[in-house]
Amino acid sequence: MTSLLEARDIAIAGRLNPTSVDAGPGSLIALIGPNGAGKTSLLRTLAGIEREMGQILVDGEPINEAPPARRMRLLSFLPATRSLVWPIAAQDVIALGLPSPDPARIVELVELLELGNLAARPVNQLSTGERSRVLLARALAARPRLMLLDEPLSNLDPYWVLRTLQILRGEADTSGCTVLASVHDLSQIMAFDRALLVDRGGIVMDGSPAVALESPEFSTAFRVEKAGSAWRISDKF
Repeated sequence: MTSLLEARDIAIAGRLNPTSVDAGPGSLIALIGPNGAGKTSLLRTLAGIEREMGQILVDGEPINEAPPARRMRLLSFLPATRSLVWPIAAQDVIALGLPSPDPARIVELVELLELGNLAARPVNQLSTGERSRVLLARALAARPRLMLLDEPLSNLDPYWVLRTLQILRGEADTSGCTVLASVHDLSQIMAFDRALLVDRGGIVMDGSPAVALESPEFSTAFRVEKAGSAWRISDKF
């Protein structure tokens, strides 16, 4: 497998143990784990926002050496927070994800995320779910090779959960980009190709979603276990 993402021994003291990650092109990868396990730290480290050690290559290029415009085409990062306090028009927020002006691309994204009636409105006047769609559009804007998304399905109604997964799958299939997204809703994990289970600051399991959900590492990390088609609190931990 040709790697699109190669991360070696990345770490943040006290939050992320030395960790290595490889991912091929065109894949959707779910990052799962309990609260405080290190999912956000891993995503921020891969994005180059925080890193105390290690190396990260996207398409063979070290991200810390890429100039800003090139970096935007290599990767995008969607933070978990949807707080936007400045009265900036939604379409202008989307434009922030582009390395150079591209009105046609903004129109394309406004249509894709069904933001037509919101495009000219200030983002601080939108609902949390609406802001989530605007920020996803920004993350998609430059057609990055790697998308790092922190809880992209949170704050969305059922239609937009399914539509977002559909959009991400379409991007992976058509452009060959790789999507790494933290996910809390276990019912959505099967939509992904692969699952990385994070616990206590490191990746403790890497496999298919079906295997991950049935693994002892999953039960240990979440302190739950399968009870038929449902989940129950485990008395083993």
